[in-house]
Amino acid sequence: MQFPEFWSAFADANAQWLGYGFSGFSGWEIVAYTLLTTHVTIVSVTVFLHRSQAHRALDLHPVVSHFFRLWLWLTTGIKTRQWVAVHRKHHARCETDEDPHSPQTRGIGAVLLTGSELYRAEAQRPATLERFGRGTPDDWLEQNLYARYSWQGVGLTLILNLFLFGAIGAVVWAVQMLWIPIMAAGIVNGIGHWWGYRNFEAPDASRNFSPWGILIGGEELHNNHHTYPTSAKLSVKTYEFDIGWAYIRLLEMLHLASVNRTVPRLRFGPLRTSVDASTLTAVVNHRFELMATYARRVRAATVVEMRNPAVVNGGDADRLSIMRLAKPWLHRDADKIPPHAKAHIARALSVSSRLTVLIEMREKLQRLWTSKNVSKGQLLADFQSWLHEAEQSGIASLQDFASRLRSVKT
Repeated sequence: MQFPEFWSAFADANAQWLGYGFSGFSGWEIVAYTLLTTHVTIVSVTVFLHRSQAHRALDLHPVVSHFFRLWLWLTTGIKTRQWVAVHRKHHARCETDEDPHSPQTRGIGAVLLTGSELYRAEAQRPATLERFGRGTPDDWLEQNLYARYSWQGVGLTLILNLFLFGAIGAVVWAVQMLWIPIMAAGIVNGIGHWWGYRNFEAPDASRNFSPWGILIGGEELHNNHHTYPTSAKLSVKTYEFDIGWAYIRLLEMLHLASVNRTVPRLRFGPLRTSVDASTLTAVVNHRFELMATYARRVRAATVVEMRNPAVVNGGDADRLSIMRLAKPWLHRDADKIPPHAKAHIARALSVSSRLTVLIEMREKLQRLWTSKNVSKGQLLADFQSWLHEAEQSGIASLQDFASRLRSVKT
């Protein structure tokens, strides 16, 4: 080949590369490729790192596990042991100063904007890795490739993107690299403990913020997860969608995964006139769902009281406003109520004796599973006493709830 011909061929190849690379993909096809690869990355994080490795909610076939490890090495550079250790510490020290990325202690802005930096700082602590990183892969591949050469994987992805898509491949690579820091380290860890709705009064500030399931793989159901951290399924309501669970079910059908735990299902049987230790155990095991039911009854009772002329004093605007200010907080646990709302609640309870009884009975019931150094016999006696008091209260919703506790299936 003569030099002019060589130069012409080189120029044509260079022009093709500078366009959309050697893949021949159109602009929309490149966008689709980017979304598909980032979605696989999200699935790898939620199914492999989070549910399988950190919480042992399911076991994956070795072929599937190795695929996820390879994919994460190529698209994130995440080291399994580090990610698992940081996440486990987050659960163990949630909403305290030792929590690696709580917006309650570090501020929502810091977690949203610097979540990946907070993760990296905690991942470098030997004590965190030693205590919380046990049981993660430690084979030859992990020691000699994935953990040892973590940045080379994402470097290979950059080279591949540049070859396939030309200069725009650098943009594709940047989106792939930023997807987890923004979606997981920022949004899930930040918004998931700051804004949204709560199905359960978990002992932290976790929230659900649907509908982002396709983008975040089901991780947006954060309150559900913190309530039942070892469940492979994160959705609990019929209107909630967990795409990560859909993939797990698909892997199960292909015999590539086995689920160890899901959210325990609350079932009811015949009404028992006498309760024993097994009934108390069932109530404690399902306490979050039962207390969510109790919270709905408190909210309903508040609405009824707001319509009760005897309570609002024949339409007294001041008393009615007191009830309205207290309504959003009456069903919440005491440690989740801000100081300004506690004053509203105190005033509302002084107006309604019915609400006062409901709140007092809720606190007594919660002490059954928060009390320490109490014998099983004493707990059972306290439970039986609570049921008797509820049934004698004269409050229909409280009496009905006591009946439900008596009929919880063991």
